[in-house]
Amino acid sequence: MKQDSFIPLDFIERTDDEMVARSAEFLQLIQQRRSVRDYSAREIPRQVIENVIRAAGSAPSGANMQPWHFVVVTDSAVRARIRDAAEQEEREFYNHRASAEWLEALAPLGTDERKPFLETASCLIIIFLKKFSFNASGKQFKNYYTMESVGIASGFLIAALHNAGVATLTHTPSPMRFLNEILDRPHSERAVMVLVAGLPSEDATVPDIARLPLEEIASFIDG
Repeated sequence: MKQDSFIPLDFIERTDDEMVARSAEFLQLIQQRRSVRDYSAREIPRQVIENVIRAAGSAPSGANMQPWHFVVVTDSAVRARIRDAAEQEEREFYNHRASAEWLEALAPLGTDERKPFLETASCLIIIFLKKFSFNASGKQFKNYYTMESVGIASGFLIAALHNAGVATLTHTPSPMRFLNEILDRPHSERAVMVLVAGLPSEDATVPDIARLPLEEIASFIDG
């Protein structure tokens, strides 16, 4: 790559105290995020959704291929189709596919095949992974590190929505090929997540669960 294709880094350097304070502030904010299944009818402003998708689109990706596509669905008829198809897959999962061990692990969360949030939340954001991209002339290019890249972008999106004051739920019915048909996405794309986004209902509840402590999720090898 030619040197003249680079630009100066736009980076704000912080003092140690500022870094500690900002990291603590973000920790407090992100620890308040919970997966929400009970939503009000209040709509999220379109500008919020556009902003958070732009934030997700700023995520790093393999060779900067940006192998993602986000489909935002607010149309009630389309969402009804998505719910119907998703619940069909979920019934198969809970009644036939899932092992007893898996169902036991899910029991504390109170989940089942019913997914009303697919219609009640303000919107659905379906995240697609693109194994290939195409230039203006239609030539196909392979994308690299697609799952890792889309995973990072999804994390950006969830954090950005929470920061904006929007509740979310990650929903992954399996298989999800029905989403390509309903949303008219090409076969070269694969849905990896339905992200439910909205405002919680006044009577919303969440499971009483805890996160693992730092010493169980991290190791520090000091010099």
